[in-house]
Order: sequence, then C-alpha cells, then structure tokens
Amino acid sequence: MPNAFDFSASPFDCLDDDEQRLVRDAVDIAYFREGETLLAPGIEPAHLFIVIKGHVLQVDADETVATYGPKDCFDGRSLVAGRASSRFVAAEEVLAYALAKSAVHALIARNATFGALLFSDLSNKLGALAQRHSEREMHALTMSPVSAAFLRPAHVVDGDTHIVAVATLMQAQRTTSVLVRDGARLGIFTNTGLQRAVVDGRPLNTLPVRDLASFALVSIAPDAPLFDALALMIQHQVHRLVVADGEHISGLLEQLDLLSFLSNHSYLITVQIVQARDLEALCAQALKITRFVALLYRGGTRIAQIGKLVQALNAKLFERTWQLVAPPALLADSCLFVMGSEGRGEQLLKTDQDNGLILRDGAAISDADVAAACQRFSAALRDFGYPDCPGGIMVSNPAWRRSASDFASTVRSWLLRPEPQGLMALAIFIDAHAVAGDAALLAGVRSEVDQLISTDDALLGRFAAAIDSFPDVSGGWWNRLLLVGEQDKQTLDLKKAGIFPIVHGVRSLALREHVQATGTASRLDALVASGRLSAELATDLADSLQFLMGLKLKAGLAEMDLSGTVSGGVRTDRLSSLERDLLKDALAVVKRFKDLVRHQFHLESG
Repeated sequence: MPNAFDFSASPFDCLDDDEQRLVRDAVDIAYFREGETLLAPGIEPAHLFIVIKGHVLQVDADETVATYGPKDCFDGRSLVAGRASSRFVAAEEVLAYALAKSAVHALIARNATFGALLFSDLSNKLGALAQRHSEREMHALTMSPVSAAFLRPAHVVDGDTHIVAVATLMQAQRTTSVLVRDGARLGIFTNTGLQRAVVDGRPLNTLPVRDLASFALVSIAPDAPLFDALALMIQHQVHRLVVADGEHISGLLEQLDLLSFLSNHSYLITVQIVQARDLEALCAQALKITRFVALLYRGGTRIAQIGKLVQALNAKLFERTWQLVAPPALLADSCLFVMGSEGRGEQLLKTDQDNGLILRDGAAISDADVAAACQRFSAALRDFGYPDCPGGIMVSNPAWRRSASDFASTVRSWLLRPEPQGLMALAIFIDAHAVAGDAALLAGVRSEVDQLISTDDALLGRFAAAIDSFPDVSGGWWNRLLLVGEQDKQTLDLKKAGIFPIVHGVRSLALREHVQATGTASRLDALVASGRLSAELATDLADSLQFLMGLKLKAGLAEMDLSGTVSGGVRTDRLSSLERDLLKDALAVVKRFKDLVRHQFHLESG
C-alpha cells in the first residue's frame, strides 16, 4: 500500500503504530469516472472509501444529502450494517483509498474511539472527541464537581441561640459563619452579622441569632460543576454557597476557597465591575470578558459553561452600567432586561444589543429623564463593543421602553393581531431575562403571553413557521456549498443554517407548553420531562446546538485575531474532516427537527 496515506485526518488520527500498519497492509487506491456509482442501496460494501481527489455525492430518494471531499471517508455505517442504504455517486473524477472491510472491523474491535468516530451518531462522536481530549478536560478544573473543592464544615445552631453562644462556637471552631435553623427556614450568620449585633444595642446574651441572620441562602449540589458555583456567586453576589444534596448539607463553599481552586479571574472581573465608579472603568472590564471567553474556549471549557458564565458577567456589567446612568427613582421603579442569545444565556462573543425597559405604572419620573438615561445606556454598550440592533430593539427606542400596562397591552396586540413584525417581537421578548431593577415587572408582562396562548391557537403555527425563514440546508445547501472548484470561496452562516432553527423550534414548543425557562437546554429538559419530546432527540438537539455554537465561536475568535471584526460566518475550507463530518450530522439533526416542528404545528413542508 502507498506510504502516503494521511493519518492526520479523522478518524485515523486516533490510531497507534500497529493500527496504522494494519491500514497500510489492507488499503488500495481506486479510480471512479464522473457519474459512476461507488455504492448502491442494498449492496454489501466491501471497503471503506477515503477520498483523495474529487467529490462524491450521497443521494437518498433523488436528494443529495451529503457531499464528501478530500480526506472525508464513507460509508462506515453501511459497513457495520452490512448493506448500503444510500447511493454514492462520483460528482467528477474521483481518486480514493479503499480500505478492506476486514481491516475496518479489526480497527473497530481494537480502538473504540475509531469506531465511535466512524459510524456512531452525533452524540457518541462528540463523546469520543471529548475522550480524545480527556487529558485537557481533566485539567480544566472548572468542570470538577463542587465536592472536589475544599468545603468548610457546616455548623448549625438554633434560631433561639443567643449571640454570645454563637460567637463562642465560631471562635472554638475557627469559622467565620454558622448556619441558623429557624423552623422550616435555614439561614446564615457571619462575622458581618456579629459586627451588626455589637452595634444593635440589645444585650448579646439575650439577642437571638435569628434576628441578625440572613435567610436568603444560595445553595448548590455537591456534584454540580464548579463553573456553576462560580456563576451563582457572580449572579447573586455572595461570598459563600451552601453545598447540599436535598436535606443533607455537605458543607460551605467559600469564595476564597473556590478562587484558590480555580485558576481564572472571572470573579475579579465581577468585583471590578461592581466597584466601577464610571463608564470608562466598566469599558475596561467589558474588554476583559471577551479575552476571558477566548481563554476558556482554548482551555477546553464546554460551550454551555462558557455561555452560562458570560450571561452572569454581562448581567453584572449591564446592571452596573444602568446604575451609573439612571437616576435613583428610575432604578427603583423599572426593570431592565436583555433578550435574544443574551437572554437565553447562549451569547459567547458580543452581538447586537437586544434590551428593553419596563417602567412601573405611575412612576414619578419624567419621560425626558427616562429617555436621557436610556440613550446613555445604549451609547455605553456601544462603547463596550455591543453594536446597535439594526431593528432598533434597544432601550433607546421608545417602542422598547414602556410602562408595565403599556407593555402588557403591546404584548397582547402581538398575540391577538399576529403580524410578521409582531411575531418577531414576540419571539425576541419571550427570551427576556431581567438584569436590573424589579424583576417582578418583567414577570407580570410575561404572564400575558401564557394567559393568551392555548394549545390549539393558530397563532402558534404562525409563530413556529419562522423555522423556515432560511432555506433548508441539510441537503441542497451542502451540495451547493461544495460545488467542485468553488469550496475555497464558500462561507456558511451557522446561525441561519442550524442555530436559529434549533432555538426557534424549541422556543415554539416551549411556548405551547407554557415553559418558563429561557435557555434552550432548560427548555429541552422541560419538554422531555413533560413527555413532549423524546430524550434522544433532545440530546441530539443540545449536542448539535453546542457544536454549532463552538464552530461559530472558533471562527469568531480567529477573525478577531486577524482583523478584530466578527462576521458570524464560517469558512468551510478551513474545517477539518472531523468538523465537516460533525457538521453534516448536526445539519441532519436540524432537518429532522424541522420536520417534527412542521408536523406538530401543521405547517407545509419547507
């Protein structure tokens, strides 16, 4: 066999020396003319083909569902199944390696990763890919469970216990806090509470600890990732979390202990955001967030975890910005919220501003003061690197800053008189997430949606129909994308190709079922729990979304390194063979999901 076989392409890059020798001993080179069939449906394949030159089309029912170019291999699944289910045709003259079936089976038996990458579904391929990078993942400490960090013992006292006794316990145990059990409530008493007790004026030997304890505890499960703990500390701006599994308390996770365990500076960014005294100081922190995202991604952190942390950091950035530009009366009587990918916790790099403001009915603040604050807020975000929304979905637009009653009326009009623009606004709004002010104002307006939506409402069909806003990309698109001789100039918009159909399809199903969660992953979990979506499809959708978001982030970071401008597109000629393979699988999942959504909402096939 030719010694030129390329072992750097997937799935052959996971083979050891002996396995590579097996390949060399069992491979030959085959030539096919344009239009010639390499595999036909029902035929038992004898080889695995690896394209050297040219392109091969995979055709099902006269539709091209995939195209294979140099370094791509096919059809592993046919080899395992024992017969081909598709027709594979040479789109031009094709030169390919033909690896004997016996050798493929031997490699599968010896190397589980090779087998998974060759013929498994998307979830297993991604799992195998993660296993290949297990050493890096094992060192990504942010994915370690909370229980892996140092947990301080949880000392519990009764709410009736007086301060002197509590202080004596804290000194004896050398701890800065104790948990306080007061009936059904569980709170915490810290050194800060002890200082307040001293200045309270009441005798410390009779002052019950419940009077100075805080009962707004934030807890986390011991098996949750440390990344979640970090995000919770940022979100709630607390210095410790109660680690509990149901009623069992494992201990307390202190901020300093977490920071000593994690080698990142995200909490420091948060502290600097909260302490910023002007917009210039905040701008510096906004730049740090982007650099931090790049650090996390290149360090192997999972996309979902990056999104969760970015959402928490941005929420603090937006909240502090609003505090600096809005007068106190407006802060007290409003709710600032974000929407779109930011609202869902799926924004990785800075995108267009999508935000709004709800004012409390009867708030004693002039329209001019509200407008001025909103203009300053939008301008500040622009300086931070968040471009203006082309559709004007920003607080600087009067249409997106209204009193609670006016906003509720607007939402009702979107529902009762559904027009394309209103349905788009509704889709954006139901992803809303409060970042500053009174969140109850947003919840009140959001409730208007659930009150008017019914499972047989024709509105749901018109709402869901937006999944066909862009051409179906799993078949014809892939054929057009890899036109012979044109692939070097092709760029794929991943948002249109797959991210939007997944997000909006899940959003539509969640709207029908009155799911309150805003994140796509959380919505999928709720749909599975309610029996409205199979666990298998939900897993495929979640995996596909994370993969597509990861590809988009990788391309965006590369563009930032070169020019500083992020286009949102991915150059297909720069994808590895494994990335192309996973992309085909992800787009196939998107196509299957779109068919399901069309069926459930009685839409015509797109």
